[in-house]
Amino acid sequence: MSRNSGTMRKTPPGILLIRSIRGQDCSLKSYRYMVLLITFIAYASYHASRKPSSIVKSVLYPDPLNASEGKPWPFGNVFIKDESVSLDRNRGNKGWYPFNGTDGTSKLGEIDVAFLACYSMGMYVAGHLGDTLDLRLFLTTGMIGSGIFVGLFGMGYFWNIHVFGFFLVMQMVAGLFQATGWPSVVAVIGNWFGKRKRGLIMGIWNAHTSVGNISGSLLAAAVLDYGWGWSFIVPGALIASSGVLVYLFLPAYPEDIGYAGANASPKQDSAASQNQKFNAVVVETNSGFKEGSSSRKGVGLFEACSIPGVIPFALCLFFSKLVAYTFLYWLPFYLSQTEIGGEYVSVKSAGNLSTLFDVGGIFGGILAGYISDKLNARATTAASFMSAAIPSMLLYRAYGHISSTMNIVLMMIAGLFVNGPYALITTAVSADLGTHSSLRGDSRALATVTAIIDGTGSVGAALGPLLTGFLSTKGWDAVFIMLTVGALIAALLLLRLVIAEITEKTQKPIPSSHGQQSLEATGTQPLLSNQR
Repeated sequence: MSRNSGTMRKTPPGILLIRSIRGQDCSLKSYRYMVLLITFIAYASYHASRKPSSIVKSVLYPDPLNASEGKPWPFGNVFIKDESVSLDRNRGNKGWYPFNGTDGTSKLGEIDVAFLACYSMGMYVAGHLGDTLDLRLFLTTGMIGSGIFVGLFGMGYFWNIHVFGFFLVMQMVAGLFQATGWPSVVAVIGNWFGKRKRGLIMGIWNAHTSVGNISGSLLAAAVLDYGWGWSFIVPGALIASSGVLVYLFLPAYPEDIGYAGANASPKQDSAASQNQKFNAVVVETNSGFKEGSSSRKGVGLFEACSIPGVIPFALCLFFSKLVAYTFLYWLPFYLSQTEIGGEYVSVKSAGNLSTLFDVGGIFGGILAGYISDKLNARATTAASFMSAAIPSMLLYRAYGHISSTMNIVLMMIAGLFVNGPYALITTAVSADLGTHSSLRGDSRALATVTAIIDGTGSVGAALGPLLTGFLSTKGWDAVFIMLTVGALIAALLLLRLVIAEITEKTQKPIPSSHGQQSLEATGTQPLLSNQR
């Protein structure tokens, strides 16, 4: 009887309610759609809550060149309600102490690095906890905690706080809570979806990053006129409410609701789908339940690092995220300070326009995932995209100022190549390596491997915005040189894996039957297995 009650505790209460209303259980396909949607919303809200700091930079540290602002472009009334943009009534163009001094950009950079440093350090711990604790509860706690401290940062406006330490601490604690997100959602997706076409599925699913950036920018910009504090409070409320949704409806493992695992054979899935009934006995006696979230065994950090390919991809992501997060945190500020087509744009318009970089990123993630599936070569795809990002960023810097149309086109192209490999490595590659054949038995390392790769990448994500805060005072050319060097190093770090992938494909015929099945999961496993 106690086992039965334990089983029921693992079933999300929202699913129990749906079952009771319908009188029967949902199909496996329906649950997979539900998991995709909920995790998409969850991580989109994570990124939405990170965007406000980039939107309010120009409010906290106003640019004197932007004192007289013309008509916003290119969307006019579609994005900006009032075409004659006046100075923000809440700041009187004086900024917000302590960010409005001569060292304002440096302090803003320190705020960013405080968040990202805690985020990256917390990632290593969060990944291991995600493999040992209930992922649904772990993710819920992280989302609600993030919402609280993002909101508290915004309350500094209403409480009239001008102490730098307050904003620093709020960002640091928020970073720790945000570290729970990525390892958890990737682990859940990996648990529910097998390896076939994983790159394409995760490339589409990874659009949540760009959707979150876009929605966060639009939300923060929409309420900016009412006080910059609202730009933090609204996204904070969004992620907290999304955490409640996760608690109510997200099953972390198929086994927790009585289905066989994602990598089970179609026959097992079919049998589970046909036999599944809404009663505790069936769920309890299902053969897959014993591998549910309560009994999953994680692996240690050292063991996860020894998985072939983890270290090269982690180091590559260090520089890839350095580039991506510099755009994430500083692109709106760059747009507001750069003369484009002979005009300077408003703070709100710059925030809205920066979303187009993420629109390009959506296509980049999907394209990278599709190509890597077709070629069965993750490393080659990631390195190719990272190499193409170099000329795209240089072109954006050199010609983006000519006109608004040129700026938009080049920005979207840069977003496509910058976010493509970043999305591929943090999703399909992490999931592939987290289920690598070198792992013993049934132990899983999805959250741990994801945390190692993304945690290392997040150190670079912290370094990029910090360096930008200092380099931007010397001119934006210095910032773009840093970005191109970072992209080049990221591509070179995968060179050995690329050579091994090409060698594997040119020297060995592709197996036609069961041999192909063992290799279909990733483009990294064949070449990486030779390195052991």
